[in-house]
Amino acid sequence: MSSAEGAELKKKETEEVPNVVHQSETDAVSGHGVTHAPDPDFDEKKAGFAAYKGDAIEAENVEHDMGVIQAVRAYPMAAFWALVMSSTIIMESYCVFLMGAFVAYNQFMDEYGVVDKDGNKAIEASWQSALQVGGPLGALVGVLIAGPITSRIGYRWATIGGLMFLNVFIFVFYFANSLAVMFVAQLLEGVPWGIFIANAPAYCSEIVPMKLRAPATQMLQMFWAIGSILVGGVTYALQGRTDASCYRIPIALQWMFPTPLAVLIFLAPESPWWLVRKGRLEDAAKSVRRLGRASRLEHLDESVAMMRRTIDLEKSIKEPSLLELFRGTDTYRTLIVCGVYAAQNLTGNLIANQAVYFFRQAGMDSQTAFALGLITSALQTIFVMLSWILTTYLGRRTIYVWGSLINVCFLIALGVAASVGPSKSASLAQASLGLIVSVGFTLGPAPASWVIIGETSAIRLRPLTTGVGRASYYIINIPCIFLGSYMLNPTGVNLGGRCGYVWASTGFVCFLLAWIYLPEMKGRSYREIDILFNRKVPARKWKQTVVHIGDDE
Repeated sequence: MSSAEGAELKKKETEEVPNVVHQSETDAVSGHGVTHAPDPDFDEKKAGFAAYKGDAIEAENVEHDMGVIQAVRAYPMAAFWALVMSSTIIMESYCVFLMGAFVAYNQFMDEYGVVDKDGNKAIEASWQSALQVGGPLGALVGVLIAGPITSRIGYRWATIGGLMFLNVFIFVFYFANSLAVMFVAQLLEGVPWGIFIANAPAYCSEIVPMKLRAPATQMLQMFWAIGSILVGGVTYALQGRTDASCYRIPIALQWMFPTPLAVLIFLAPESPWWLVRKGRLEDAAKSVRRLGRASRLEHLDESVAMMRRTIDLEKSIKEPSLLELFRGTDTYRTLIVCGVYAAQNLTGNLIANQAVYFFRQAGMDSQTAFALGLITSALQTIFVMLSWILTTYLGRRTIYVWGSLINVCFLIALGVAASVGPSKSASLAQASLGLIVSVGFTLGPAPASWVIIGETSAIRLRPLTTGVGRASYYIINIPCIFLGSYMLNPTGVNLGGRCGYVWASTGFVCFLLAWIYLPEMKGRSYREIDILFNRKVPARKWKQTVVHIGDDE
């Protein structure tokens, strides 16, 4: 249906809606009050819904007809505030890669390591895993509390609170003088990380128009890569130092982020979808006004009506609960989000997160390993930007499914390169394939997964779904960190590049499940996504299924 047809339907429906308020009228002759009896067949809820359905259809048509460039021009501030919220991911990325770099630091190993079987100092596999698992453990708590907190107070204040707590927890990390205290510091810092990672994809997907959902949510992966670039640059510059400043300075640099971001997010508008869920329609209209250009002011009512229509279709105005995530079709939606999050750990991501340490174990010297780690991070940032184009035009399912399969092939090749015996050429092949796996992951599965996570859940359940989904990430991430460290560490089984066989097998399972169950949501409004899930359309048939603009179910 065209925009003109939508406007005509809006006019027709408005004319057909009976008067909701039955007022007393005065008879012109006698002067007596005449009270009209209410129509027994009148449904006030349906009448009210019909009154703004035309506006909703008009707004949805406008979004469908809008191109990517048009969307950026119409909603420039929405793109800006999505960028600001996405940048909170830098802090988790920075610290995750920092711990991966510390265990490869000569000075850090000399101070906190033990002598291995070759007579060299190394951080014990158990402590190496503990340091890297502390953050995810804290983040697991953070994502579980993020949903209920955000549902109650909104994305802005939940995120600002997390940033202020992070400022305090960095002190613990900076003054830590043992591996045990560093573990506790990582545990504490992880709690606000969980709030950021749960809120950012949901907020970004809600404040931008349909055609910008992919690039807006994929900025999360870009900022993850930027965090690793910052770590790579700082650690490369400091890795030659022979005192504690080589790791104290990178820790202190974490204070660069929380306060400036808190100020920016305080100035940001709240998600209009969250405001509509709360019944604050005037505030939602103000939020939409702040997200778009002045030329969009005439469409404020239509935009809010579109949100009301989608939320009303979810048939509930009560506060969402965790139990609702596992009822009816919401179970399927929750499992998709959980599965996509969990799969990030099983398709080569851990090699990317431990790139510097992996390069050391592949036979590179310290300076070369840190340089390769920095190159990897820079390439990841470039490839994330390329993925914006691929995901926007080819679709989420296509990039995620086939990107996962390609990554599996490179992981097998990595295992083969590590199995031919020790040699300089084999070490170079392992390093090259490790770099390809790390970079390839950021072109396909990683950025596409953020878009899928932001689009899949029901609107009213979104804060809870993204929180529980990220919790599944950490539940898988924690044992995988122990496994990954044990496979690479010389005090463990010392598999080196042969770990590619392990990750290839888990990655192939993820590919199969995604091919069977992951639907294509490219170009779908949230209303259409709700309807397709409710109709229980098989995942591989979503692309061909037509949802009429007037359908409400």
